[in-house]
Amino acid sequence: MTTPAAHKIEVRREQREHGAVAHVVYDYSRRLNVLNPPALRDLTDTFHSLAKDDDLRVVVFSSVGGKAFIGGADINHMASLREGEEGRAFITLIHKLCQSIRDCPVPVIARMEGYTLGAGLEVAAACDMRIAADNAFFGMPEVKVGIPSVVEAALLPRLIGWGRTSRLLLTAETIDAAKAEAWGMVEEVVPLAGLDAAIGRCVDAIVEATPKAVRSQKTLMRRWERLPLDEAVQAGIDAFAQSIAEGEHIKPMADFANRKKPSSS
Repeated sequence: MTTPAAHKIEVRREQREHGAVAHVVYDYSRRLNVLNPPALRDLTDTFHSLAKDDDLRVVVFSSVGGKAFIGGADINHMASLREGEEGRAFITLIHKLCQSIRDCPVPVIARMEGYTLGAGLEVAAACDMRIAADNAFFGMPEVKVGIPSVVEAALLPRLIGWGRTSRLLLTAETIDAAKAEAWGMVEEVVPLAGLDAAIGRCVDAIVEATPKAVRSQKTLMRRWERLPLDEAVQAGIDAFAQSIAEGEHIKPMADFANRKKPSSS
């Protein structure tokens, strides 16, 4: 007899005139939405499937319960690990989820309320944007339980700088939403009642842009992370040339050029 999964993942697809918006909703709320191996595999498969949707424009990644976006990796599972290769296999699952988010060809927005800890913050860092409620808290507590912060924690210095990353990882400090915004960890903090509206504004702005340009921009930004400056500039030149050749710019540029000029009176 198969034991039912303790977690649930719902994908809500919202079809709009110019493409689709996907809402990935993770529910393991009875345990603060922690990540165990089955959940990691299922979430990774979910993002791999979404990546194949040519009509997709943006993904919103959220969780259920309000107490946590993702409360970290499942400490009960980690406490059972004894062999190095067991640890390698588990942490690789976290990396694969983060990589599936980063490889998703459209922007992924993290909708964050409550606690985002450890692996949860690594997942959030893998998203393209992070919008949080003012009741959110963030931390990397791994050193308190005998392990270093790894995998996509390596993205944090790009977001908040080396000094703040050192403070977060070496002291296991938990910071509130206001500090996270001041540090650049999240793009926007709003009252909880306005969180969905803030997410909606961001989604609308992405959907109103042209689809190939948005996908090209995300791909290019990922390349910028890996390339030396001169090569990154050249990659941008190549992306621009390809965009012109594909012709997606013709109508929106014509519409912009022919817009009604504001009155000077």
